[in-house]
Amino acid sequence: MKEEELVNYFQGLNIPKKLLALLKFNNEIAQKEYFSDGFEFSLDKEKIGLKTYSTDESFLNSIYEFANADGTGSSYGLWLKDDSSNLEESPIVVFGSEGGFHVVAKNFDELLQLLTFDSEPMVDWDEVSFCKDLDDFEPSSKSNEYRYWLKKEFSIDPIISPDPIIENAQNEHKDSFNNWVGKFYED
Repeated sequence: MKEEELVNYFQGLNIPKKLLALLKFNNEIAQKEYFSDGFEFSLDKEKIGLKTYSTDESFLNSIYEFANADGTGSSYGLWLKDDSSNLEESPIVVFGSEGGFHVVAKNFDELLQLLTFDSEPMVDWDEVSFCKDLDDFEPSSKSNEYRYWLKKEFSIDPIISPDPIIENAQNEHKDSFNNWVGKFYED
């Protein structure tokens, strides 16, 4: 994906500088090899996946999916909470390919940290979790380069466990996100 595509997708909103830097890292250093399991830049300009939850324009214009979260179609997006246009501080949400939606990070910095765990999220209706079997774990081909780049460029350290990030994000945003989505989606 080119930077111009990403900029156009966000329709004039100020894109987090770290998101643009991550895209540059992806294109120039990772060279489209995985640096975190399941993460892959992807723009659903037609918002086909989101439309399975609601076709209401207010809903669709408040979620900007920018990456696949796993190999089955789950996606990461920025949520414009309360119609905010400050994407730097927008919560990061995940929509599961088989259903379910959850807040996973309070902001983009926390997503960058989650990606250091190098594991796909497991998304269902009740929860989201990241887990890996250390006895059978093989790091993504560019995970070391990613961790080095993240520390060097932004002084962001890798994490040992994603749970505190998810718990903090959900403590702050889960109820408001679920209530907001509930205005548009009924199962």
